[in-house]
Amino acid sequence: MQPIFSDIMISMSEFKKNPAAVLRDAKSKPVAVLNHNKAAFYMIEPALFEALLEELSDQELHRTVLSRMGERAHAIEVDIDTI
Repeated sequence: MQPIFSDIMISMSEFKKNPAAVLRDAKSKPVAVLNHNKAAFYMIEPALFEALLEELSDQELHRTVLSRMGERAHAIEVDIDTI
């Protein structure tokens, strides 16, 4: 069984009838749109989508930092006061 990552779910046929009403009724929360009882897609507002993209970017940056921390033996020490 496929997990559904939303507290609000609606069938595809109900969603097609009035997508704007679904968005309004969700009150900024994600909505899982189901097709044959499986999530076909999630509807989210732009602010949440932007926050998700920012979080993914932060995670990628974190992985890069951890990777480079492992390369400290190759680092060149610099005195910031002499620059």
